[in-house]
Amino acid sequence: MGPRLAALFLFVVLAVAGCGGKSGSKQSSPAPRPSTGAPPWPAPPNPMQLAKEAGLVPERAEFLQYHVHAHLDVFVNGNPIRVPAGIGINIKDPGVTSAKLADGTTAYGGIELCRRVCISPLHTHDDTGVLHTETKTVQPNRLGQFFIEWAVRLTPECVGGYCKPEAQIAIYVDGKRFTGDPREIELSNLREIAIVIGTPPASIPSEFPQ
Repeated sequence: MGPRLAALFLFVVLAVAGCGGKSGSKQSSPAPRPSTGAPPWPAPPNPMQLAKEAGLVPERAEFLQYHVHAHLDVFVNGNPIRVPAGIGINIKDPGVTSAKLADGTTAYGGIELCRRVCISPLHTHDDTGVLHTETKTVQPNRLGQFFIEWAVRLTPECVGGYCKPEAQIAIYVDGKRFTGDPREIELSNLREIAIVIGTPPASIPSEFPQ
C-alpha cells in the first residue's frame, strides 16, 4: 500500500470511527434512577388477582395442549434485570411444588391439582426470563398482560419508573427495533424480546436462548 493510499485509508477509518462514536454517545446516555419504580421488581404477592386483571383465567392445574415459550430480557444501563420466578403462580398453594436449581434459585411448577386456582396460563417457572403460555386452547398472550401480572408499568413511554424523555427506552423483538406499543407484542413461540433502558448492553439479544 503506497503512502497516499495508506493516508486515505487512515482518514476513512478515523472518520467512520468518529461518526460511530458520536452516534453511540447519543444513544448511550445513562438513565437516571427514578424516585419510584426502579428495580428490583419482585414477583407480586397477589398473582391470581393480577392474572384476572390481565384478562387471563387462572386454573387449578397446568394444561399443556397449547404450550409456547417466549423470552424476555430487561437491561437498565447495561445491567440485566431479573425476571422473577413464580409470576402468575400462587407459590404458597400446597399443590405447587418447588425445587432448588443448580445456581441456588428456586423454580416452581409440577402442578397436578391445587385446592384453588393457583396458576395463570401466562407465568414464569424460574428466573431465566422464559415466559410460559400454557392453555387448553390456542390463545396467544401479549407482553402487556405479563407486565400486569408482574405489577410493573409498561406503556409506550414508560417501563416501571423509567419514562421518556428522561430515560431512553428501546424495545427489540428478535433483534429488530420495535417502535409500536410494547404491550401488544405477541408472546409467540421462541420469540426474543429485549427491553433496553438507558445505556445499552454490549450486545442486544436477538435469539431465544438455547
